[in-house]
Amino acid sequence: MDIDIRILDVVAIVVYLAAMIGVGVYCARKNTTTEAYFVGNRSFPGWVLGLSMLGTIISSGTFLALPAAAYTLDWRQLSVNLVLPLVAILAVLVFIPFFRRGNLTTAFEYLGRRYGTVPRIYGTVSFIFLQLIRMAQILFLVSLPIQFLTGAPISSVIVVCGIFIAVYTIVGGIEAVVWTDVVQAVILILGGIFCFVTIVFKFPEGVGHIFEVGQANNKFSLGSFEWNLGERTFWTVLLLGVINWLAIYSGDQNMVQRYAAAKSTWEARKATILYSAIALPLWIMFFLVGTSLFVYYQTFPDAAVTELAADQVLPYFILTQVPAGIAGIIIAAVMAAAMSSLDSGINAISTVGVVDLVKPYFAKDRDDKFYLIFARVIAACATLVVVMGALVFSGIEKESMNDLSLIVTSVFGGCLMGLFLLGFFTTRVDGFAATSAMIIAIVFNVYLGLGLAEKLPESITLKVHSYWVGALVNGVFIVSAYCIGWFRPRNTQLASLTVWTMEKD
Repeated sequence: MDIDIRILDVVAIVVYLAAMIGVGVYCARKNTTTEAYFVGNRSFPGWVLGLSMLGTIISSGTFLALPAAAYTLDWRQLSVNLVLPLVAILAVLVFIPFFRRGNLTTAFEYLGRRYGTVPRIYGTVSFIFLQLIRMAQILFLVSLPIQFLTGAPISSVIVVCGIFIAVYTIVGGIEAVVWTDVVQAVILILGGIFCFVTIVFKFPEGVGHIFEVGQANNKFSLGSFEWNLGERTFWTVLLLGVINWLAIYSGDQNMVQRYAAAKSTWEARKATILYSAIALPLWIMFFLVGTSLFVYYQTFPDAAVTELAADQVLPYFILTQVPAGIAGIIIAAVMAAAMSSLDSGINAISTVGVVDLVKPYFAKDRDDKFYLIFARVIAACATLVVVMGALVFSGIEKESMNDLSLIVTSVFGGCLMGLFLLGFFTTRVDGFAATSAMIIAIVFNVYLGLGLAEKLPESITLKVHSYWVGALVNGVFIVSAYCIGWFRPRNTQLASLTVWTMEKD
């Protein structure tokens, strides 16, 4: 599909990209140690980290995939995020003090101290695997509007974007990541507002027309409120959200690294509160953008739209209906959303790769310069894998990338959330109980995965929606670990490792 390239759009994008490279080069001068490269010498204020969290978690999966989900179906996938404020309270009161008091760099150092080697390695590998999949999805999504704008093959766009993001991330470390995230978060918010306002002004009746047509087509539905394990009901998606946000706040390295990078516990808490206060309204706005797009093309039909995948509709609208220059800013916002997640993910993978695998197991007792170089090598390798994954995603048939992302998180998320929660809130479960239950949960996860792939006889297949897999696997892990723990001697070496043995301030 041919779309004319507009000079003002290109100028807006080039200025933005040049600024990001400039930040990376500037920050590179400070990265002389792994402490600076991984956590910025633990010196960031809360407002900076809060915006960085926003930029990291709210990716192009928000800017493109959430509108696509609302455009295709309704608002039921918003339910995933409705529990965010409640989980954020738990993070502020419990999770942040754990990671701050231990002076940790990664989430998985905690698993090592609490349970031992095997859970630590499992958590590290599981995080890296999921992060690579997530970043591949994001890179694919951000390549769509650029493909529209340039007319270049999607494969070429993916490769160029991946290399560009890797350059300033590998060079600049966490400081470049955090400060570019701040800029990208602001651009992201403005871009979303521009999108919605532009659509609204297309209707003589204004916002009322969007709600009228959307309501008539049931586009604001949060899904069925029936309790049905086999369907994507409100409760299924809400439970997935509980699992998802508990996992993110309690053990996602992207969040934990920002807890660690704050200059105090209060600044870490302030960052989490700021992020949580902005995120939910922003998600609602992007679902509204998707519904507005549906109403727009119902009101002003366009034959070209029927040929597009759901994730391509918003980029098409931006490049055909939004004035030149402003469209460039919005495309820069889409790129910002992706880049802030990708740079954070690359840096997080290099951090856990060095701290949780290379340092303790594969290359002990080397000097700091060796680990700094190795961190950059891991970041480069991670970028290569992400680019290859994005190329794969470009050829997969899907309802929307957000739906695919939820499935991947649920099916491949394993029992990480259960590991952290049992570590924080129980004294009964030791390393043996956790490792044994982890094996049981992994076997159960494989069984559910084979059932979803229709590789098992129907008579022994558990009929559940893919969104339920994460909840069931974590449930099996928690029950198994606690039961095994009752037959184990009580662990007395838990000082500051659980809420019951934490030292008072």
